[in-house]
Amino acid sequence: MQHIKLDEIDLIILQVLQEEGRTTNVRLAERAGITPPPCLRRVKALEDAGLISGYHAELSAKALGYDLVVFAMVGLHSQAESDLQAFESLVNGWPMVREAYMLNGEIDFILKIVARDLNHFQNFLTTHLTPAPNVESVKTSLSIRCGKYRPGIPFTPVLPSLK
Repeated sequence: MQHIKLDEIDLIILQVLQEEGRTTNVRLAERAGITPPPCLRRVKALEDAGLISGYHAELSAKALGYDLVVFAMVGLHSQAESDLQAFESLVNGWPMVREAYMLNGEIDFILKIVARDLNHFQNFLTTHLTPAPNVESVKTSLSIRCGKYRPGIPFTPVLPSLK
């Protein structure tokens, strides 16, 4: 990964790609106020520098039959670095866990779990999460609804049209 100094054009490119990942290079270049060849070079440089870590499709969990989102607050017996890493490795092998954050405070990890329904989640909870090595406690909260979903980072608006 190389270091790159960002200018206003780079920030516009990043902002547009975050909001409209499927935009064409021609449209991206228009939005950034440059021609397509240098725009493509800039995007490649941003990728090489690690500022763009990937592209993905945003799928509808509900449309695909995943109606339940649960947040699990996990306490561990040991917080030794090797035990934390072992838990993270275990979590990485569980497809239902979509996000995992190590926290400071009473809870060691919060997990975002997506399941088809309550039975699907309960089966995961009782066969995988609670009996996992080093897990001391698990407290769960079922999501009622999502009041805001905004992946990415909060750009200070570069382009008024992206608000």
